[in-house]
Amino acid sequence: MAKAAEKTKEFRAEARFQRTSPQKAKLVLDLIKGLRVEQAINTVHFSNKRIAPAVEKVLRSAIQNANYLSQEQGLDVDVDNLYVKSAVANEGPRMKRIRPAPMGRAFRYQRRLAHIIVTVAEKNKPVEAETGEASASAAKKSSKKTAAKKTAAKKAPAKKTAAKKTATKKAAK
Repeated sequence: MAKAAEKTKEFRAEARFQRTSPQKAKLVLDLIKGLRVEQAINTVHFSNKRIAPAVEKVLRSAIQNANYLSQEQGLDVDVDNLYVKSAVANEGPRMKRIRPAPMGRAFRYQRRLAHIIVTVAEKNKPVEAETGEASASAAKKSSKKTAAKKTAAKKAPAKKTAAKKTATKKAAK
């Protein structure tokens, strides 16, 4: 019961109204999801995308939030043990703009904005008794998946041979 009361604390940072589409921001955010914080900073720092510096700034802000809140609340948070739990780019408001077109006409287009949210959390060190049970259950799940794949593989050739038989019958007629 002590484990249930002991939740991992999450720390987040948000950058709103960034001048890029959420789709482009997600390309960078998908690179850092699940990585340790140090490795995530290196990945974003060397990314060639235009939004990468903004993502790096948000990531560093989330780390500083973790550091600050751990000192304020007296939590024992190891900054070296943090990882990127989630990284999301939500859509912000769209700016409607007009571009001149030939013959006095005008084309409308939209400039998209993104809200970038990065959440970091501390990795829990698993207890040895739990890891033994977890690995056994993981082994059972993987054996079930491989069995399902094998049966599906057996069914696929049967369908192809049936199709060949009907094609040969049609050719014979």
